[in-house]
Amino acid sequence: MSETFDRKATTPAEREARKAFRQIEAEKAMTDHERQQKAFHENRERLKVERLAREAEAKGT
Repeated sequence: MSETFDRKATTPAEREARKAFRQIEAEKAMTDHERQQKAFHENRERLKVERLAREAEAKGT
């Protein structure tokens, strides 16, 4: 049994639209990633400052 698949040829406009959509999605993903990385680093720095303050306090007493 031979099956054939009819693929609709994409037009140049459809290819451009798909390309633009992929570009927007990639930029959005990078923005989300950058935002998460910034939040992670800020939180890590905050925790580091708190730890150093606790250690300094413990040495002082």
